[in-house]
Amino acid sequence: MKVILENLGVLKKAEFELGDLTLICGHNNTGKTYATYALFGFLQNWRRFISTEVSNEKIRELVDDGTTQIDITKHAKKAENILSKGCQRYTQMLPRIFASDSKHFENARFRVEVEPDLGSILSLAIEQNIRSGKSELLSLGKPEGESHLVVSLSADTEKIEFPKEIIKDIISESINEIIFGQYFPNPFIASAERTGVAIFSKELDFARNRLLEEMAQADKDIDPMKLLLKSYNDYAWPVRANVDFTRRGTDNSKEDSFIAKGYAQVLDEFSDIIGGEYISGSNNTIFFKPAGKRLRLTMGESSGAVRSMLDIGSYLRHIAEQGDLLMVDEPELSLHPENQRRIARLFARLINLGIRVFITTHSDYIVKELNTLIMLNQDKPYLKRIAEREGYRSEEFVDPERVKVYTAEETLMYASDSSQRRSRHQTLEEAEVSREQGIDARSFDKTINKMNEIQEAIVWGE
Repeated sequence: MKVILENLGVLKKAEFELGDLTLICGHNNTGKTYATYALFGFLQNWRRFISTEVSNEKIRELVDDGTTQIDITKHAKKAENILSKGCQRYTQMLPRIFASDSKHFENARFRVEVEPDLGSILSLAIEQNIRSGKSELLSLGKPEGESHLVVSLSADTEKIEFPKEIIKDIISESINEIIFGQYFPNPFIASAERTGVAIFSKELDFARNRLLEEMAQADKDIDPMKLLLKSYNDYAWPVRANVDFTRRGTDNSKEDSFIAKGYAQVLDEFSDIIGGEYISGSNNTIFFKPAGKRLRLTMGESSGAVRSMLDIGSYLRHIAEQGDLLMVDEPELSLHPENQRRIARLFARLINLGIRVFITTHSDYIVKELNTLIMLNQDKPYLKRIAEREGYRSEEFVDPERVKVYTAEETLMYASDSSQRRSRHQTLEEAEVSREQGIDARSFDKTINKMNEIQEAIVWGE
């Protein structure tokens, strides 16, 4: 999956591919968060914007005969055009994703490219039943290896007025899921604002706050519904997602994830990073219990590290699914360097368990630890000795082919016209990732080398 951005914030033009592990590094205010938020918004909403046309002839056949078959391969051949139109619709929504004025996005472009594999599409099997109360209205199914989606009306449908446009939408959604679903992972984001959200989630009830503020103005006529809708435009979409998730508190803990059921050691490692565990209280409140102590701390009483990891911990324990995309903006927030190394190892475990990870980072500790995990993934006796001595396990090793790294930086670009003029603009440059050297993170190396030069000059009196 390739993402192409144009005129988005400070990014003039940039593109990046989604790997099993994707890193975006760079200085502050260089477009990392713009790329992250735009991707999250698309992955969370793509089903709303991508629409496959279902012919009226097929709908008539379904109504008249009670069943019809849709050739998935015909729609798969149109995937590029379908996706292009969907991205155009999504681009128009960018002001809402970023909670910003539409004039800032007048020339913005967001585009996604995938190459649907017909073999993978045919290998999928789906079965879906649409119900109204106790009555079954519509069934959709595609057996594994078959190229047709079979749609059938139930006998119960005759008793209910079932609009044809709704039938079209349901069929279109199923076709889209078959063609595109495997390429667009379900995203979960931990934004850089998560430490504040952990404390003030109750106070960040957007709708309530908006109403209270406006009602305090006694001389105003109030339209409650208008205010409720407007309140959701005050914060960027990923921040709102964090607030909504955190406000649900204990509601998030009603299920166990596949990690909690089968890989408890991962959760133990996470608990070691935060130095304890999260526990549920009343009124959707989450507390922190430090390891080995008879304490129960509120998020306000807990450390910044505990607050910054709250959403990630809840995700891992309760809702994580294989195939997800875990997106973390600055995972190093409030973490000691040793714990930054450990969170890098945790991310490596996750991608080897089938969860894709996308991070933006300023942390050289995280990048260097990932380098270690990449370089140790070689069949060499001395590397095995190092891994054993330092406590690394094979399930933490990372295949460099699964890693994509980009650095946000300025580079010379040609003008969009035919003048052949070049000027410096912000973009994302792909960094080299190799089994022998790991990640070539120049944005960190330059700073570290400069600091080393200064230190050496001080020590040696040069």
